[in-house]
Amino acid sequence: MRVIAGIAGVLLVIAMLVEFFVSFMLPVRVKRDPRLARALFTQLWRAWRGVARRLPDGPRETLLGLFGPLGLLFNLALWTAGLVLGFALLQYGFGSHVTGDGGASFGDDLYFSAGGFLSASSGVEPTSAAAKTLLLAEAAAGFMVLFIAIGYLPALFQAFSRRETAVSQLDPRAGSPPTAGAMLRRAVNREQVPQLLDYLGEWEGWAAELMETHLSYPVIGYYRSQHLGQNWLGALTVVLDTCALIAAATRVSEADSATLTFALGRHAVSDLTYTFGASASGARAPLSDEHFDELYELLERSGLDIEDAETTRAHLDELRKMYEPQVAGLSAVLYLRLPEWMSATKTVANWHAEVVERGRARGPLT
Repeated sequence: MRVIAGIAGVLLVIAMLVEFFVSFMLPVRVKRDPRLARALFTQLWRAWRGVARRLPDGPRETLLGLFGPLGLLFNLALWTAGLVLGFALLQYGFGSHVTGDGGASFGDDLYFSAGGFLSASSGVEPTSAAAKTLLLAEAAAGFMVLFIAIGYLPALFQAFSRRETAVSQLDPRAGSPPTAGAMLRRAVNREQVPQLLDYLGEWEGWAAELMETHLSYPVIGYYRSQHLGQNWLGALTVVLDTCALIAAATRVSEADSATLTFALGRHAVSDLTYTFGASASGARAPLSDEHFDELYELLERSGLDIEDAETTRAHLDELRKMYEPQVAGLSAVLYLRLPEWMSATKTVANWHAEVVERGRARGPLT
């Protein structure tokens, strides 16, 4: 019995350390083998999402927003509990030499293991060389896990902050919730199409960082934005919509920034679809003929050298097939709302809506 417990302890300790290593020290692989922590995390998210769906918008977003931080603590608690149990099984397998009379129970081994992992005195002293060696090994493992996890938190929140900064900057340009139509209309009405192309080019770097951070640390994908009308997937989709529209319509290389950003954004959603276990065959609301006509009319006023409407629509439909199934799948898994192409009502930026609510409105930007 003790031999079986010892073998189980070795396997459990190895499994927990490998999980920790893959999660924190090997963050660059897109495809990974299924892991215990990720599988449990995914199942917990499904149950959490199921409860949230039954709530109104405000409470639902609050509940969903709690999952990311709690999920991070859940992973850390799982690794800790697994290591404590694994070393307790090893102590038991070696004869439970953690008391002077050698008659310790498994409960004593478990209590002793928890104290060793946390480097806290448990009042129980190992009496054999094997028990002392295991104590030192567990203390080292506890030191590594806890301190690496603590060091990981600043990087996690810095990545989240940079992501949300870009999402917030989209608000005055495309409204809340943002749409490609609102972004294009604002640029055309203010004769700022060249600036729009430069801005879309900046999102190439954002998409690259989003892909790198969310592949390395998938838990960030569950962190929600501060406003109900905003989310990172919706922002990425708006940028992809705008880039696809411009790339489909333009005849020359004057819109290369949009084409490059589209390519990297599509790469990001493709990899993230795999990472979050989303379906790549999701369905998004179609682009109606009426909305396409509105978008094409804006393109005609943009000053860009564009193709005819029929060619533009055919090219745009092909480009949409390259990313819309993936973003729809991610939307279903993460419960993030996708934007429309054109807002059914007038799109208002958060900054303006909040000022109006406080009674200090000065009118829209001109």
